Amino acid sequence: MDSSIASSAYVSAPKFRCFDPSNSSSPMSRTRNFSASSLASANPTGAMRASRSSTDFATEKDQLKIVPGVAGYVLEDVPHLTDYISDLSTYPNPLQDNPSYSVVKQYFVNVDDTVAQKIVVHKSSPRGTHFRRAGPRQKVYFETDDVHACIVTCGGLCPGLNTVIREIICGLNHMYGVKQVLGIEGGYRGFYARNTIPLTPKVVNDIHKRGGTILGTSRGGHDTSKIVDSIQDRGINQVYIIGGDGTQRGAAAIYEEIKRRGLKVAVAGIPKTIDNDIPVIDKSFGFDTAVEEAQRAINAAHVEAESVENGVGVVKLMGRYSGFIAMYATLASRDVDCCLIPESPFYLEGEGGLFEFMERRLKENGHMVIVIAEGAGQELLSESMRSMDKQDASGNKLLQDVGLWISQKIRDHFASKQRMVMNLKYIDPTYMIRAIPSNASDNVYCTLLAHSAIHGAMAGYTGFTVGPVNGRHAYIPFYRVIETQNKVVITDRMWARLLSSTNQPSFLSAQEIKEGKRSGDSTATLLDGDNGGDSEVYTEAQAEKEG
Repeated sequence: MDSSIASSAYVSAPKFRCFDPSNSSSPMSRTRNFSASSLASANPTGAMRASRSSTDFATEKDQLKIVPGVAGYVLEDVPHLTDYISDLSTYPNPLQDNPSYSVVKQYFVNVDDTVAQKIVVHKSSPRGTHFRRAGPRQKVYFETDDVHACIVTCGGLCPGLNTVIREIICGLNHMYGVKQVLGIEGGYRGFYARNTIPLTPKVVNDIHKRGGTILGTSRGGHDTSKIVDSIQDRGINQVYIIGGDGTQRGAAAIYEEIKRRGLKVAVAGIPKTIDNDIPVIDKSFGFDTAVEEAQRAINAAHVEAESVENGVGVVKLMGRYSGFIAMYATLASRDVDCCLIPESPFYLEGEGGLFEFMERRLKENGHMVIVIAEGAGQELLSESMRSMDKQDASGNKLLQDVGLWISQKIRDHFASKQRMVMNLKYIDPTYMIRAIPSNASDNVYCTLLAHSAIHGAMAGYTGFTVGPVNGRHAYIPFYRVIETQNKVVITDRMWARLLSSTNQPSFLSAQEIKEGKRSGDSTATLLDGDNGGDSEVYTEAQAEKEG
């Protein structure tokens, strides 16, 4: 693109101004390759991230797009097609002629718009890490008739998958006039081992009312070379990949291979995990629906427990490594007496143990409800070491069934208490809560995610995932969402709120609490809203109109 044309566009139509990566005069286009040491001086946390990403993603580390600014400002930018393909043509964004957008005051995202990762700061704090704001750009790098997009879903099921699929297809069609969209069946292996499905707005019109994914899904099956061969052979130039951290790791590999081959193909990821364990973003789609559905199981357990003498209801919920579903379902229910999650170790016997607490609560109330995440207490399970090295096709550790185990342990304990009768009911809604359609709030959220991904791909961005950061949707480099997992911080105020609600013991000694706080202080000061409180920030920000 001629930089003089870009410059004149900014002057003559400022409300349409957007970032043009091919315009070297744009202040936001100055990209530098930072080593871990040089990054440390501007952003120590970023330096550690760069160091970690170098282990897993050597190629990507060498080409991190870090844009420094004043007062400690750091933009962690996402790749663009112009980074490795020169002289790409640009075209006016069709949205400016779309009747539906005629009432919008500002069609396109401003060139300087970025989203801060941390919004609770002190007056002396550096401005910190930012991400490029999602949304439509003035110029696009694909002509409508030339776009040949595909969509693939990978990993486990999650409420909202069909909604995301629907909104990508309808968004491409209604906003950009794209007609050619393929659905890849059966996950990553569908690129080279399965048929494709032509997708149109008519085909997907009602799929958001169904659970699961109309494309099918699977774990594993990722063969980068075969996948990119298929993309190249089919003439696909936009790839939308919906899945969790393992899927996004695969998407990063696909992007790197596409870049190596010099193909004009945009790769956009949409993060999906029912456990809400993807970092950086406020929350993952389907999480609200899962928490809402978990209430049914908790309510049933409460009814069963209070209807008999010394009734105990045990509910196992999803949460392999992160206990967000269990924590939020417990807080929402108010009927739970004890919540056990992977991040908070507990013990059964002895003073301050679970059994002692249960005996006291049953004497006080005559019944109780326990919610346990599937990843909790794994270190306590008998023969647990046998499964430590076993993994599923996605690389996740195969866990023992902690729900059945703890239920039997409770029965055995109270059987030894001859003077205390106990009636236990065990409910496992694990797969029920992920197989349902998304609720209203998740449907809206899925629409925003799909549209953000579309705008980014059409604008030539690639190698990115989308999601809300403090309530504003942003484009996030793949390495940021796959380098770690989001977990409940048990020294955070959200977990304290849960302990206050259930009145359960923390199962932590004073020394462990002190060490946990010191560990938190070494990385970042834990403020109200950090980690577990993120969705509070997101909920409040939703009241503001999305730009």
